Amino acid sequence: MTEDGASEPNWRVHQVLLTEEAIYGLILVSGMIVVSGQSGTASIEVLVTVIVTVAVFYAAHVYAGAVARLAAVGRTGHLRHALAHAARQSSGLLVAAVVPVVILALGTTHVIPDTTANWAALVVNTVMLAVLGWIAISRWSESWAARIVGSVVRGILRRRADPAEGLRHALSEVRAMAMWRG
Repeated sequence: MTEDGASEPNWRVHQVLLTEEAIYGLILVSGMIVVSGQSGTASIEVLVTVIVTVAVFYAAHVYAGAVARLAAVGRTGHLRHALAHAARQSSGLLVAAVVPVVILALGTTHVIPDTTANWAALVVNTVMLAVLGWIAISRWSESWAARIVGSVVRGILRRRADPAEGLRHALSEVRAMAMWRG
C-alpha cells in the first residue's frame, strides 16, 4: 500500500494519466500530428513539431500553475515549491506524449515508413483517449447513456480536422450501439 492509501502498484501511472493534463496532452499531440502530418510530411518534421509544441505547452502550464499557486498562498509561498507542484501537476502533458513520440521516432529512423508512423501515432492516441475515457466514465457511472456520450465525444475528437464529419461519425456509432442493444 502506498502512503496515499492506494494498494495498486501502478497507482502513480493512473494518477498521472487520468488527469486533464494527460487528456489535454493527447488531444494536443493528435492535433499536432494532424496539422503537421498532412500531405505526406516526413515523420521527422512531425516529431520535431510534436516535441517542441509539447515542451512549450508544458512550460506554459508550469509557469501558469506556479503563478496561480503563488497568488493563492500569498507571501507565505515559495517559488521553488510552487514550481515543483506545478511541474508535477502538469506532468501528464509529458507522459501523454511518450508513446506517440516513440512511434514517430520509429518513422524517423525508418524502422517503419513515415506515413505509417504518422497514422499509427494518431491511431494510438485515439485508442488511448478512448481507453482513458472509458476508464474514467466507468469509474463515474455504469450507465450506458454516459458511455454513449463518451463515444460521441471520442468520435468528435477523433476527427478534429472536420468537426462536422466527427459528429456524423459519432452519431453513426451511437445508432450502431442502439441497434446492438435493442
